[in-house]
Amino acid sequence: MRHIVALQAVVTAASSDREPTAAELDAIERELPLISAEVELLDAEITVLDRAPSEMDTRRIRRARRKVLAARRALTNQATAMGASA
Repeated sequence: MRHIVALQAVVTAASSDREPTAAELDAIERELPLISAEVELLDAEITVLDRAPSEMDTRRIRRARRKVLAARRALTNQATAMGASA
């Protein structure tokens, strides 16, 4: 049996081995309200997967959707404002 191996050693670390940069951490922090709102919506949708949604479930999903839309709007407006000032 013949093994195939790389002819050269890896010079740089794999991208999965490095820590996030400050810019990446800042981007995550800016997007955190949207991420949290999407998790809340997903949680509300998962709750009703195996049963018919009650009126309370419907309200929770609707409220979570509005929260996601508001977070997206805020993030978009923030990005637009940053682009206009640059």
